[in-house]
Amino acid sequence: MRVVLHCVYYPPERGGLESHVHHLARGLVRRGCQVATVTSRSTPGAPRHEILDGVEVWRTWFPGRNPVGWTLHSLASLPRSLRVARKADLFHAQAFPSVVPGVVVRSWLRRVGKGRRRLPLVATFHTSHFLARARTHRWRPILSRLVRAPDYCLAPSREIAEVAEGLRSGRRVEALPNGVDTELFRRVEPSLPSRRGTRIMVPRRLVPKNGVEYLIRALPRLRERLPEVEVVLVGDGPERGALEELARHLKVDDLTRFMGGRPHEEMPGLLSSADLVVVPSLMEATSVAALEAMACAVPVAASRVGGLPEIVNGETGTLFSPGDPEDLADRVGDLALQPDLRELGHRARERVVERWSNDRLVERHLTIYRALVEGRQPPSPGGDVPGYGEPEQGE
Repeated sequence: MRVVLHCVYYPPERGGLESHVHHLARGLVRRGCQVATVTSRSTPGAPRHEILDGVEVWRTWFPGRNPVGWTLHSLASLPRSLRVARKADLFHAQAFPSVVPGVVVRSWLRRVGKGRRRLPLVATFHTSHFLARARTHRWRPILSRLVRAPDYCLAPSREIAEVAEGLRSGRRVEALPNGVDTELFRRVEPSLPSRRGTRIMVPRRLVPKNGVEYLIRALPRLRERLPEVEVVLVGDGPERGALEELARHLKVDDLTRFMGGRPHEEMPGLLSSADLVVVPSLMEATSVAALEAMACAVPVAASRVGGLPEIVNGETGTLFSPGDPEDLADRVGDLALQPDLRELGHRARERVVERWSNDRLVERHLTIYRALVEGRQPPSPGGDVPGYGEPEQGE
């Protein structure tokens, strides 16, 4: 099967969406598919064309990291998308800006093939950007059309699926979580030296929606519970300077270590160096960072927001109120002091392998793809398909 994936960002960019699409593409190649990815040249110096882990990657013009930039990129990518899709069996738009190229390519193939060339279009509505814009009067009619256009729609969390369905009456959107490469993300030799006390890791880009500010604000209270706590922040972004200044102002800069962005292949060793991981997001779909930590057998404390309560529960970590430093400090302190913390990590790993491994994600995608290529409606997901646990009541 020949599959075209279209997404605004792709490695060497770092982030949950980029990781998801890359692992999906690589998994499809391992199952015998020919995969081409049309993306942006958002990273200066990235080659315009390369083969990356068996995936043919085409990078096109990228004007900026904002809705106007995404839109212009999607339009500018049309010539390459049309050429790549000539012999494709299916086109998969990863996130809402990529739906427009998919619609244009599908329509073009129908015209040049005089109606005989049919290219199924799948769309996955990723990220909190979709949620934020779906709540605005200006974007709702636009997103409604984008939700209507594909032959099949996916979302990485129940919340996003329900919002997408609300945009278009009668449209079914399957909630299918992002997957984790459980061979890469597993317990390995820690890459940071061991130390006394509790090491908390925060694998987050330093942007407002990721809520890292509230973790910093929680540190004075958390230090009362955990006198030898260390917080390691792995990620970079526009808030870094302000967060470092906040840590100095609160006199907790001695507890914090800003490591900046790190290559993907370093993350298992870094995560394995932590006693627990904190994901303090204010908005979230399904956090790949949380799933990667759990796959490395590390308990997770996360905000009770978006898709996070669907993957984190009392058996694998804890939840706290978003934007609430006191609740964050109390919940993280309680988790860190649990005597069976390592056992929680093992259960987290088992939960990811059972429900959210990349192999299971790829298998479900192939089931959907094959049905659409054959002109059938994809079967409903059954018990062997990646699913969500029920949110813990009272967590």
